Amino acid sequence: MATKADKKAQAKAEYNAFLAVCPSRQLLDRISDKWVVLILCALGGDTPEQSGASHPKAMRYSELARLLAGVSQKMLTQTLRALERDGLLVRTVKPTVPVTVTYELTDLGRSLHHLTRGLRQWAQTHMEQVLASRENHDARAS
Repeated sequence: MATKADKKAQAKAEYNAFLAVCPSRQLLDRISDKWVVLILCALGGDTPEQSGASHPKAMRYSELARLLAGVSQKMLTQTLRALERDGLLVRTVKPTVPVTVTYELTDLGRSLHHLTRGLRQWAQTHMEQVLASRENHDARAS
């Protein structure tokens, strides 16, 4: 009879995102979302105002909303809740008047931030090449 630890180890060994039933597909879907990437970068201290090394910091909802141009209130709220549920960030409520709510990366979230920072930097660094490729492709397709 397999123990609970044995079953957990077997399940972990069987995670394969190429399989339709693998739960890691849902996680990949979540973490590949642009708002997730940008929220993790913001909470990781990887913002336009930061120069050099980034330092994770807690942020209020309103700070995130101002920083993430174009995100709706509904989308920001849903994304923050999903990231909290996945254990990537922690929501802290401080009993002040008015109540202060902050969001901060967990250790798990910080480990993912290292990857999302690279992804965001890659997109920004290579955008000119991508735009040129799109223009060339569209010109050939016409």
